[in-house]
Formats: sequence, C-alpha cells, structure tokens
Amino acid sequence: MTQLHSIARAVSDELRSRIHFCQRTGQIWLHEHRMLLVHAEAQALLRKELIDTLGIERARGLLTRMGYASGLRDAELARTRSQDCSDVEAFMTGPRLHTLEGIVQTTPVQLELDRMTGRFYGEFLWENSWEGQWHRHHYGVHDEPVCWTQIGYACGYASAFMGRPILFKEVECAGMGNPNCRIIGRPAQEWDDAEAHLRYFTPESIADQLIELQTQVVQLRSTIGEKVNLPGEMIGNSPGFRAAFELLRKAANSHITVLLLGETGVGKELFARALHAMGARRDQPFVAVNCAAIPTELVEAELFGVERGAYTGAQVSREGRFERADGGTLFLDEVGDLPLAAQSKLLRVLQEGEIERVGDHRTRRVNVRMVAATNAELAQRVRDGRFRADLYYRLNPFQIDIPPLRERMEDISLLAKRFLEKHSAIHAKKLRGFTDKAKRALLTYGWPGNIRELQNMVERGVILAPSGTRIEVEHLFTSPAPSAMNSELSLGLDGSLDDHPWEAGKELCEAVFNGVMTLAQVEAMLIETAVDKAHGNLSAASRMLGMTRPQLAYRLKHLHDPVVAP
Repeated sequence: MTQLHSIARAVSDELRSRIHFCQRTGQIWLHEHRMLLVHAEAQALLRKELIDTLGIERARGLLTRMGYASGLRDAELARTRSQDCSDVEAFMTGPRLHTLEGIVQTTPVQLELDRMTGRFYGEFLWENSWEGQWHRHHYGVHDEPVCWTQIGYACGYASAFMGRPILFKEVECAGMGNPNCRIIGRPAQEWDDAEAHLRYFTPESIADQLIELQTQVVQLRSTIGEKVNLPGEMIGNSPGFRAAFELLRKAANSHITVLLLGETGVGKELFARALHAMGARRDQPFVAVNCAAIPTELVEAELFGVERGAYTGAQVSREGRFERADGGTLFLDEVGDLPLAAQSKLLRVLQEGEIERVGDHRTRRVNVRMVAATNAELAQRVRDGRFRADLYYRLNPFQIDIPPLRERMEDISLLAKRFLEKHSAIHAKKLRGFTDKAKRALLTYGWPGNIRELQNMVERGVILAPSGTRIEVEHLFTSPAPSAMNSELSLGLDGSLDDHPWEAGKELCEAVFNGVMTLAQVEAMLIETAVDKAHGNLSAASRMLGMTRPQLAYRLKHLHDPVVAP
C-alpha cells in the first residue's frame, strides 16, 4: 500500500505540470484536452433538477453515462504515459486526475492488474466526494450509493485502460451516511449482479418513452370509451345534430371511410368514437391521432412505425398507429395538416391495406376502419397544392358536416346540464343548477370554441360556485357576459318580471322567432323559475303557472328529455 501511495504522489506531481491556464484565450488545458472549471454548487443544482425532472432511475443513468464519457477521455492521457512507466503507474493517472479535477480525493487501497491477461482488481477510498455530500444536502441520507457520475468515471476509465468491461461498485457511500466512500472494481463477468448495474450505461430515448406513454393513454381512453355505448356528450335536439347523427348511424355498420368536417371543438372525436361504438369493430381498438400535434419529421414513424436504427434516436423497433389499430378504427384528426410525404404513404395504405415501417422494406397487412377529420377546407387545400387530390377523394366517400354550437341552440341547455352533472361529480360539489341570468347568457353567447368551450366554461362555474348554490354569470365568463336580450326581460329581485311586461313579452317573442331561444326553452325557463320561487313546492308552483299539479309534474319529468343518439 505504501508503494501505491508513493506512485500516486509521483503521478500527481507530473499531472499538475500538464495543466495550463491560458489567460489570452480563456481556456484551461490538461495535456491536449480542454477542461472547464465550474462551481460545485451549480453542478449540484443541475444534478438535483435532473433527479426532480426525470426521476431517480433516469437521472442515475444519465449521470452515470456522463461520468463514463469523462473517464474514457482521461484514459487517453493514461495511454500516452503507459509507454514510459509500468501499468500500475499508468493506471493511477485516472484516480489522480479525479482528485486534481476536484471531484473526490482518491486513495488506492489495493490494485492488481495485468493488461495482457485481462486480470483486474481495484479497491479505492473516496474522501470528500462532492456528489455524495451534495446529494445528502438536498435529499438527506439515501438507502443506496449515490455517487453515480464518479462510479461512471471509474468504470469508463478502467474499461478503456484495460480494453475490456470493468465494473466498479460503490460498497460504502457518504450519501448513505458512511464517513467516506469505498469502491471495488472487477471485470464485469466476475460480478453476479453485473446486468443490474450495466443497464445504466445503455442510453435510453426519453422521447420514445414519452411516445409510448402517450400511446398507453390513448389506448386507456379507448378502453374507457368502449365501456359505454356512446360518449355522454352525444345528445341533442337540434335539426343539425339530428341530420349529422343520422348520417353517422347509417355509416356505422359499413366499412366505408368517413370524413368529419367541422370547426374546432364541435366534437369530431366524439362522433368518431360513436361511429366505432355502433359498428362491428366496437370490441377492437380505437386509436386517435392528432396529426397537427406530431412534429413533421416524426409523422411517418408515428403512423407507420419505425425499425431500430432507422434514424438517430430510434433505439428500438416500434409499432405505428396503424398496427395498433389493426382490426379496429383509426381516427386521424386534423388530417389536413399531414405533410405531402406522409400523404403519399397514407394513400397507399388506403389503396393496398399495407404499411411499411420507416427503415424497413417488409410490408405488413393491416385491417383498419379509417375515420378522418379536419376543420380546414380540404377542397381549397387541394386547389392550393397543399393536399393530394387523390387522397382527398379516398378520404371523402362519406362526408359528415357537424354543425357549430351556435347553430344548435336547442342543445345548449341539454349539454350544459350534462356537463354540470359530470363536473359536479368530479369536483365533489352539490349545485342547484344555473341562475336564470346565467342560462340566458349561455343561450346568447356566440360559442367560437363550440362544445369544448361550453364544457370548459361549465367546469369553471362548478369550481367557482359555492356548494349548495347556483352557478352565476360571473362564475362562467371571465369578461362581461353577453346580455340575452333587452333589460326589460330580466327577472327582478323578487323573481317577477320587471316593469313593461308587454314589452318584455314582445322581446321574448322576437327571441323565439329569431332562433335565440326555442319555445321548449321558454317553457322550461318558466317552469324552473316557478319551482325555484316555490322552493320546490309543486302545488304552489302549479298555481303560479295556472296548471294542475299533475300537469306540472308531467312537464317536469320530461322537461329536459334529450333526443339521445340511438
């Protein structure tokens, strides 16, 4: 051991002579390698952010590989020294460099190596480990060794020096509460649990993992959607909704490709899921893809799959959305945003029923029901040369136009009530409905965001309204709410109509004639107001309305009966 210490001191003196600071260029050099002098605290904060962002396992792998790369570089310097000294003296270059770089004070305990035969055994003591100290500072005492960058350095350095995989393990660690750290290194095959440690040296694509998680979410949503016949928001009384749904119902039991057209937020994915749920493929996967949300360079890999090594970052072979939807339905939302190259491949799939993964020449048969959707004018894009005409005609044998919410006035109250029930359950709130002023505001608003905006607005109201009360206009709108009609129509504080009742009646008639409200909605408003004012007493409410109690009870029972999609 004394001889090892003497060798270590001699190596340190020589290495210090190879460090140069150049004020003129602002560079630090170790022999022919540029070095950096960084703050330990800044490095520790970066390490902490990696752990908090990626989690312990991924951060450990990333930091281990970073240390491994550093060890490989320092091994190059050791090889230049090995011509003039013994193997042990040359090897000690790495441990002394680790010390000079401020990482950890390395003291050799035992070192036996023979590069000719590949025999290796190394045991070292680490003192003042920056990584162990800072991990303990941020996270307290850990139950496993935490000097990942340092252990990666030791493995990378020793493996490059020996020309074969050398695995170091940290058997004591300051991050675990030990006074110092201690490491032992042997050829990888001599460790029984080598595989568990070597996995941290294999790069992993976080992007691939995120895509896989996204796929799992899509599949989970599909599974949830299949538990009911139709999505809960597929309700409506309006002529536009009835017409669109009747077309959907007729297409359900065929295999024809369906193109859904409509503004953003009108419920195109709901229609696609309803088509799948009503058809013969209901027990097979439903896979939804938002073409506008996928980076252009990844569109083909996402749709058709990718083979390992097809491009940088493709670490494993992966199925595309077509393969995942095999036997079921593939919903391509915002199909107008597909790049032209992907349009060509999509056309071939629709024509031949075959796909080729990126980086592969083998074709795979797929059996998929195609449903496409867009809020863009595809015909205009064809004329502009941004969308293939032949693909347009392939996607458009059966077109369904979904009307915007502003053309479905009869459905607003039904949808608002459904969303109120849904989000009251989610947020554990018991609410009594909407105030009359809020109802009128919902009916007169233009709904540029359509059903999605309505749902978001109702959820906002559920969150802001105190439990046991009604949702008010201020709970729904962030800006001044639209007025349903002239102020003469507003209810007074006592629940009665304000002055000028005949004028109010005229305004109400105009509202019905102009499509702002329907006769059924006017009747529903009157009945609900009377019941509210009577505090739930149906006899008193029926007297206010000039009808019998059975008549009122019957109307209440069927007040909001929707025409639910059959």
